[in-house]
Amino acid sequence: MSPAPGRLAGRCALVTGAGGPMGKAIALRFAAEGAALLLTDISGNRLHDTLAAVGDLYPGAQVLAARANVLDREEVDRMLGTAVTFAAVDILINVVGGLRGALYSPLLDMDEGRWQQTMDLNLGATLLLVKRLAPGMLERGYGRIVNFSSIAYAGERGQSDYAAAKAAVAALTRSLAMELAPSVNVNCVAPGLIDTSVVSRLDAQLIEGFKNGCALRRLGKPEEIAQAVLFLASEEASYITGEILHVAGGRRPAL
Repeated sequence: MSPAPGRLAGRCALVTGAGGPMGKAIALRFAAEGAALLLTDISGNRLHDTLAAVGDLYPGAQVLAARANVLDREEVDRMLGTAVTFAAVDILINVVGGLRGALYSPLLDMDEGRWQQTMDLNLGATLLLVKRLAPGMLERGYGRIVNFSSIAYAGERGQSDYAAAKAAVAALTRSLAMELAPSVNVNCVAPGLIDTSVVSRLDAQLIEGFKNGCALRRLGKPEEIAQAVLFLASEEASYITGEILHVAGGRRPAL
């Protein structure tokens, strides 16, 4: 079916990490709501899968996919250059982030390379894309930016690098909300443990501990993250900026 005029009709959204489970879910949800889509991912194969899924479900959707490492300035500029005749980006969804290597590493055993890599992965793409796209949003007088933090921002044993990076994303979000107001709304989601391929790398006892520690007693789904992102990107959240929306089944982290 073709996407009906919806909450994002007439808007163009750039989704990074669109080949991953959450990025793909966001792309599909946004297509359903009538957005024109610019999708990017470091993996061409995963990106192709998302593009095919959007095309299968919403053959009338406006969608362009461009592979890029969004930590690389030249690749980002090339990706945006490819899409220059597509549409001006109204909505930026910064999904890219996470951890490379071991999921848990005590700070005293962690080398500086891993620390910097985690900071770059979780902050670098967001900073780069905001600097590239926010000026145009300000010029047009409209923009929505949704960043990805995590409930780990409150601190996590064995993930000091990841927790610090996600706390930085939350703080950056609030700073940008003040700097880019009133034309551009900037918010972030802070997911709990979501049922993606990362879960298969976790100890079963740890997963059960997470389930028991949240009110809903289960893992989240990528589609539930997509719903939260859609809300923040839509006009339904027009009077919301600088907020951290926890999508974590009732877990409420706090610094």
